[in-house]
Amino acid sequence: MSIRLEDALNHPTLAAADPVIRAGARAAARTQLRWIHSSEIIDIAPLLAGGELLLTGGEALAHASEERQVNYVRQLAERGVAAVAIETGVALPSLPSSMVAAAEEADLPLIELRGVVPFVGVMQAINSMLVSDSVSQLRRADEASHAMAVELAHGGGLDRILAVLAGIIHAEVTLTSISGATLASATPGQPEASDADASTAGPQEQARLIHIDVPIRGILAAQLLLRVPAGEDENLARTAGNRSVDILALALLQRMSPGLKEVAGAALLRAIDSGSQAWRLQQLASAAGIPPAAALMAIVIRSDMLQQLRAPVERLLTRGAQPSATYVDNAELLAVALLPGDNPRESRHALLAGLRGLPALADTLVAVGPLAAGISEAPWSLSEARLTLELADALGKTPAATEGPHCPVIDSEAFAVERLAVGSLDTEQRQNFVRQQLGALLDHDAQRNSRLLDTLATWLDSGCNTAQAARELHVERQSMHQRLQRIFELCGGDPRRTGRLAALHLASRLARLS
Repeated sequence: MSIRLEDALNHPTLAAADPVIRAGARAAARTQLRWIHSSEIIDIAPLLAGGELLLTGGEALAHASEERQVNYVRQLAERGVAAVAIETGVALPSLPSSMVAAAEEADLPLIELRGVVPFVGVMQAINSMLVSDSVSQLRRADEASHAMAVELAHGGGLDRILAVLAGIIHAEVTLTSISGATLASATPGQPEASDADASTAGPQEQARLIHIDVPIRGILAAQLLLRVPAGEDENLARTAGNRSVDILALALLQRMSPGLKEVAGAALLRAIDSGSQAWRLQQLASAAGIPPAAALMAIVIRSDMLQQLRAPVERLLTRGAQPSATYVDNAELLAVALLPGDNPRESRHALLAGLRGLPALADTLVAVGPLAAGISEAPWSLSEARLTLELADALGKTPAATEGPHCPVIDSEAFAVERLAVGSLDTEQRQNFVRQQLGALLDHDAQRNSRLLDTLATWLDSGCNTAQAARELHVERQSMHQRLQRIFELCGGDPRRTGRLAALHLASRLARLS
């Protein structure tokens, strides 16, 4: 018998916390638990498997912005977490109304713990009951996996294999490609279901949706969707679904090509990273389904959570059935993305916006390389993306994931001047140029402990817009005018009238590299 959320809330170890359901009450009545977990990390969602009751003391949430709090709830709901219980007290007197509204919208049970209880004791007591319950689920899941393997060995197609799973977990099962196209589906008691039937089937009320990734050779190839009706065992469905992944991967390999494009795509990224000759890149690009002469750009992602990021990144890159390739190497995810249409720059801008819309993860940075006119320029785009990460760090312009709910993305085009200077001039040449243009101003800053260089750089970056620069520097306009007057005296006059505007702008940007 599965353990439900209400059973856990009524358990003596947790009932002592005086729990009150603040959102998702309708879902709470039917929610089953797979595990109980405790964490104060805001970016915990990618580390969870789904079906957990998450306990948190609320300390981190109390100091997070409202946008971050709402995003916390939404990410947990998307991950399939069963419920969230937050302890209120001095740091967090009550649950923010925005979090309650977000949980209600996502149908995620949100519980306020009005008393203090040791989370370790709660987890030990209830998880021991869940372990006993999971033994039976594992046995039945293994039976399902074995039956699916037998069906595959006898030549059964994807529909028949899914029908075996659907019959055991009593749930509707659908297998989709990463672009969202239905590959096969089945319902309990229905041996086969056509794609047309699956697409016209109406939604089941109060059904729990469980998403499971299906990789092939380490590359995300499909997603398994389980629609578990109310009253059925969600934990069995999740366990059996996870156990079926290898069988489904084998069935997909039999149905589709043997992963040639994916293998070629990984080989292509390795060749781009190592700077292989153009003919080799063209050969691998063709095998990966990427036209060698097509416009593209390289992407570098550095993160401790690459496996969690890889699936959403690949879905974004293949949106609209556009060819792409990805490869994970150490702490980097490398990718090349085709830029379709008559205006590759617009396509690049749209892809940048899509990357910036991905959920933020701790210690994650994304750099997008410049537009490459064909696969032979891909190594240059990749190296420029890496250089951009280094420049952003050196200039202190590396965005932090904690600043918002979305993924921090750095555009190499914003560092075009710095990239050109680093590639064309050595350190001594850059320093000499900066000294020639800004020597008096630099001496003034050093002697007076002032920040006129920052003022000049901000003013120039704003297009010489004094009002905008004043806002960015948080100073009054009159103070800004006074600073500029002093800067002009040190630089030989107003650069807008001396023809030195471009030189001073370049020098101000290079000075920050030092």
